[in-house]
Amino acid sequence: METIRANYPVINLSASYKPLSDIAERLRRFTGGSSRHTTLTGAISKHRLDDTKHVSISVWSAPGRSKPTFEEAIKQDFRPTKKGESFGPAWTNHWFKVELHIPSDWQQYERVQLEFDCSGEGMVFDSSGQIQHGLTGGYGRDRRVEFIIPSDVVKSGTAVYHIEGSCNAMFGQATLENPDPNNVGQDILDTAADDERYYRLNCADLVAVDMVAQKLYWDVIALQQLSTSLPPGSAFGSRAQWTVNKIINAFQPEDEDSFKVCRRLAENLLGKDWEAKVDKDSLRPREEGQVWAIGHCHIDTAWLWPIEVTQQKSARSWSTQCDLMDRYPEHRFAATQAQQYKWVEQLYPQLFSRIKERVSTGHFQPVGCTWVEMDVNMPSGEALCRQFLYGQRYFESRFGIRSNTCVLPDTFGYCAQLPQIIRLADAQDFFTIKLSWNTFNKFPHSTFNWVGLDGTQVLAHLSPTDSYSSQGDIEEICQAVTAHKNLEVTDQSVFLFGNGDGGGGPTPVMLEKLRRARAIAQLPLAGGQVPKVRMGGTFGQFFDSVRGETNNGLDLPIWRGEMYFECHRGTYTTHAAIKRGNRKNEILARQAEYAATVASLVNEAYQYPFERLDASWEDLLLCQFHDVLPGSGIAMIYDDAKRKYANMEKVLSSILHESYDCLFGSPPPGALGDAGSIVAVNTLPSRARREVVLVKDSPNGVVPQASCQTSLDKSSTLVLFDVNKDSPLARPIVLPSTTSSVSVDQTSSTRFVLANGTIKVTLDKGRIVSLFDIKARKELVPDGSSGGLVIMEDVPNNYDAWDIDSFHLQKQRHLLFEDITVVESGPLRGTLGAKVSLNGSRIDVKISLDAVGASQNMDSRSLIRFDMVADWHASHEILKFELPTTILSDEATYDAQFGFVKRPTHRNTSHDAAKFEVCAHTFADLSEYGYGVAIINDCKYGHAVCGNVMTLSLLRAPKSPDPDADMGVHECSWAIYPHLKTFVESDVAQVATAFNVPMIAYSLGAVEDAALKFNPFAVIGAPNVVLDTVKRGEADRQGDGRTKTVVLRLFERLGGHAQPTLRVRGMRVRQAAVTNILEDKGVPLGIESGDVEGVVCLSFDMRGFEIKTIKLYIES
Repeated sequence: METIRANYPVINLSASYKPLSDIAERLRRFTGGSSRHTTLTGAISKHRLDDTKHVSISVWSAPGRSKPTFEEAIKQDFRPTKKGESFGPAWTNHWFKVELHIPSDWQQYERVQLEFDCSGEGMVFDSSGQIQHGLTGGYGRDRRVEFIIPSDVVKSGTAVYHIEGSCNAMFGQATLENPDPNNVGQDILDTAADDERYYRLNCADLVAVDMVAQKLYWDVIALQQLSTSLPPGSAFGSRAQWTVNKIINAFQPEDEDSFKVCRRLAENLLGKDWEAKVDKDSLRPREEGQVWAIGHCHIDTAWLWPIEVTQQKSARSWSTQCDLMDRYPEHRFAATQAQQYKWVEQLYPQLFSRIKERVSTGHFQPVGCTWVEMDVNMPSGEALCRQFLYGQRYFESRFGIRSNTCVLPDTFGYCAQLPQIIRLADAQDFFTIKLSWNTFNKFPHSTFNWVGLDGTQVLAHLSPTDSYSSQGDIEEICQAVTAHKNLEVTDQSVFLFGNGDGGGGPTPVMLEKLRRARAIAQLPLAGGQVPKVRMGGTFGQFFDSVRGETNNGLDLPIWRGEMYFECHRGTYTTHAAIKRGNRKNEILARQAEYAATVASLVNEAYQYPFERLDASWEDLLLCQFHDVLPGSGIAMIYDDAKRKYANMEKVLSSILHESYDCLFGSPPPGALGDAGSIVAVNTLPSRARREVVLVKDSPNGVVPQASCQTSLDKSSTLVLFDVNKDSPLARPIVLPSTTSSVSVDQTSSTRFVLANGTIKVTLDKGRIVSLFDIKARKELVPDGSSGGLVIMEDVPNNYDAWDIDSFHLQKQRHLLFEDITVVESGPLRGTLGAKVSLNGSRIDVKISLDAVGASQNMDSRSLIRFDMVADWHASHEILKFELPTTILSDEATYDAQFGFVKRPTHRNTSHDAAKFEVCAHTFADLSEYGYGVAIINDCKYGHAVCGNVMTLSLLRAPKSPDPDADMGVHECSWAIYPHLKTFVESDVAQVATAFNVPMIAYSLGAVEDAALKFNPFAVIGAPNVVLDTVKRGEADRQGDGRTKTVVLRLFERLGGHAQPTLRVRGMRVRQAAVTNILEDKGVPLGIESGDVEGVVCLSFDMRGFEIKTIKLYIES
């Protein structure tokens, strides 16, 4: 110390100050420019060659939008091409043959690479057809154009590679970036039409890389981020800025020795010998650190690109990760969506084999449990179960594992039954990101117990980084802890890094940044300012670690019920045809499975159609992806979805009718028009029904005239059918004398009245001005109000197809109809036809009232039914049905998967006000003591109840990303159901189900010849328990045929305990068990003989909203 003092100068003639603020821009430019003479980036390329002597390029363009395989492509005639040529149009594929001649003296360089940028996406194949990895052209942050040439190839001096270049950017035909906050950028779509969009071959260069300069570049990036990411006044951040400035001063672009000097300066902050230590740690990743870095690649199964492009994206992205695992042993990569794995397996089998190898070592991690990352608002409960069944079944069959974590980072809200479904799928954990987007009320937790409708819980984590596409930056790593909302209990978080939405995944730059972040966090100087990053872990290990830290979750907060997403409310309505296709095919799949199951048990010759049902279910589940079913993609994906829905309907209908032929006998020639017995198949077995059924071909005299009502144009007949709960077939009946027929009266030029014995509806210009319950003597429409169609301006601030903003409610107009006519005048049904034209759109609505009640309950009222056909050509408008009521209640009840949810009708808080548009399935109900009103629908999901006003959203007209969204003809039906008592005491749910599943008219040679004369399955003793699904067991796919399994899924629908008995009739049940969604062995269930020969009974307990799966083993 004395020596230092002695050497301290006495005289100082210099002048200096601490660094001024302009130094920050100097630091940015040092790594942000391209000039070799002024910045570091130019020094990375030691040599660059693009002449034809060293790089020879030829091309073959695949016809149309075809995707030929490597084997097909290499057989074609290639023509010469060069840098600067453009290829297209959009969505086409072009195969480039790249022949390399590498200078012999380049063997001295640590890295030689081919840099290939075709502006779009690409995939590199070696001469044997093995995929190397993907490429991403353009100049966005996801750019990756380098392919590292193996050292043995460099030594040989020559190489031939084929590159499949695709004419789409990472975000389809979008601009370089999309509006997702995970990838903030420009407008979502370029204005160029697809047939005008071409992609330029920007680069095809052979490059010798100066790895010292390259590593220095990564060092400087890390130090720059330290200087800007740490809090103001941080000594470590200031030291980082000072160090980078010294590096810039020492850097000489033409002096390679200066690069090494600069790296030693960086080492002062990164730590002495940090690189060797990190390399060693990477071979066996540390079991410490609160930030769990897991590579991820969110690939939207369809969004701004069609499905066939997603198939390529999966191969590009996943081959890239396999390549990175070879170079970064600490790298772990998690990928969701079994559907994408299946595509890779089918289309790229060599790559799939590499993935399986990496799965076996734990580097490549199949997660998520589900077939796709589906929307979880609109799919039915059974469809959600199938997402998990098909997803877990695939993972187990291909990799021998099941995922224990449901991963839905980008889905638009989470239904209240999801925790129970997750646990029934042999998983325990849930991960998401999307709730961080909430507009008004930020979600309060990062790590918590999510408790579902029935009380089932999962351990849930919402990453504090608010992103599934982190870049590995210091700022993001710090946010993983500083933004954690549960630090009082745990500071652990999942850090998903990698380019996402359009795929790509982690890049070498991200992994290098994380290596430096790991080194920095170990330094005493860091003082805990940079969290420790843990590499090499899994989702499951993260959740297990959290359980260990939080007393097995007991110390964590609890969130009960649905996790409503305060954004993207328009997705409940956008692309109405897709919503209709989903609902109709979900129902048709259930009907086909039930009929095929019973047919396979009744008739040994009938083979249960596993393969056809699987194909239909897989397509249905695919179309439930969170940008397909919600309507937030480009037009191409909806053209594809509509084709899939049409094929599903064809296949499922054929299964249904084959099964009916087996069960009831083939219809006689000419079907309904010829002699025979006209019946209706009860599509809700074990439920008594009395309904008016439309028969399109007028039946002959076998139906009593008193049971019929012929349409005024003679094209169809309405027939009254009745069936008890035990029979599968309904028969025509005469309208009972105790039931009043329907009357239709015109009381003025614009006013009409529909009435029966219980309900009287008055309409003026097509609007409901009175809805009067005759028996209860209750008016349901307030004086001076009216119900009907309403148009609202719908111009959201952001995300056109996704969002409906609260202010859309402030600008609206009620539609008045012209040209109102009487279509049906009774006695079974009265119908008015009404039409309105506006701004190029035309809406036709039939308003009907039946003589009979909506159910067999003695006090059931009739439905007021609306059947709409709209030729819709609006712009930024939303069409709704609105009904003001005289009902007063603080809560409304909404149909949901396997139950219902209640939401406020008031707007007391911002949380209440944010629910101005909510999702529901078949009904929304507003009830007070003694009376209620429900709005029922057959294919809609957007609802609201504000005070006393109920609304159902019917059609939207957004213009981006699909400018023609919802344009064209739409059909839909809805109904008003007035009912006595509160919702829980009423039959609203049963009526809504029947509305969606009407009985099917069918012609038999003779009723007594039907093979099925009674319903084989029924639930007794518990009216609050619903038998929802009947199917053959998964085990029967490989069964010996001697024992058949039948799987039945039931649920408690009202939120209370039950002790149901399952009655099975006409089958030899050898064994029964309570199982899960995956149909594992389960818990044995006792079998008792029934009070009738051939009947067995199984009794069990159910808690409120419980989903119960029963497996029966039946002897042939």
